[in-house]
Amino acid sequence: MGSEGASIFSGEVCELGEGPAYDPGSETLFWFDITGRKLLEKKFPDGRTVVHDLPFMGSAIATVDAGRQLVVAEDGLYVRDTRTGALALHTALEADNAATRANDSRVHPSGSFWIGTMAKDEALKAGAIYWFYKGEIRRLYERITVPNSICFSAEGTVAYFTGKVGNLIHRVDCDAATGLPIGEPQLFVDTRGIEGWTDGSVVDADGVLWNARWDGGRLDAYAPDGRLLRSIAVPARLSTCPAFVGPDASRIVVTSAWKGMDAAARAADPEAGKTFLLDIEVNGRFEPNVLL
Repeated sequence: MGSEGASIFSGEVCELGEGPAYDPGSETLFWFDITGRKLLEKKFPDGRTVVHDLPFMGSAIATVDAGRQLVVAEDGLYVRDTRTGALALHTALEADNAATRANDSRVHPSGSFWIGTMAKDEALKAGAIYWFYKGEIRRLYERITVPNSICFSAEGTVAYFTGKVGNLIHRVDCDAATGLPIGEPQLFVDTRGIEGWTDGSVVDADGVLWNARWDGGRLDAYAPDGRLLRSIAVPARLSTCPAFVGPDASRIVVTSAWKGMDAAARAADPEAGKTFLLDIEVNGRFEPNVLL
């Protein structure tokens, strides 16, 4: 485990902090408390945390343009007005299934959006991974339990995800122009038998995949060939998802959670649910805008 430190980026405590996404245009990090039905935002590096109540469980957000964002919710994709916060349904997704919600999702370099869904009670194989592009939705993978680690190489030729089998990260070749997978997924990393679970990931400009370890309290960095390069401690056991931040995407934040903890566990993990800025520099990159 690396000896690097971390500071608290936001002290706002989330039951299930997730889905961080940085908008370089406004120099703002957005993230969610999924179960708390909240969208949070904070200007980098030292703005105040603003909390927006949501009428649904939201899990991911992407920039459309300077005035609009796309929010992934439990029943569909909503366009959000960045000035007023007004939400308008754009495309329904599993709206007829009250047992599921969206989870980990990320924009491909082409502007398409991979969106994961799962059972609210985490029932096995009840979710899926979808592809959204310019209003069209296709189901890519079925029988997904908890979709996580959805991320892409900078060139858009490789996608990563987990959820078919716990603690296995898969990789699949992609069409760089559309973000659609080519061929069958292959095993990238097998973390079975290691403390914790694979959660959210991002890929930097060098092809290194940075994975948050749920119940492992760390961020693991994997080379493009699957080798573990380093592990960096996160000050909360339930670390959930990283994002590159800053004017040159050279810093990395990690969200966390306290979901499922009893009073004793929360007392033993006092920073649980906060969002952290790691004391390292990375060769990060900004997320592309999503194309509606």
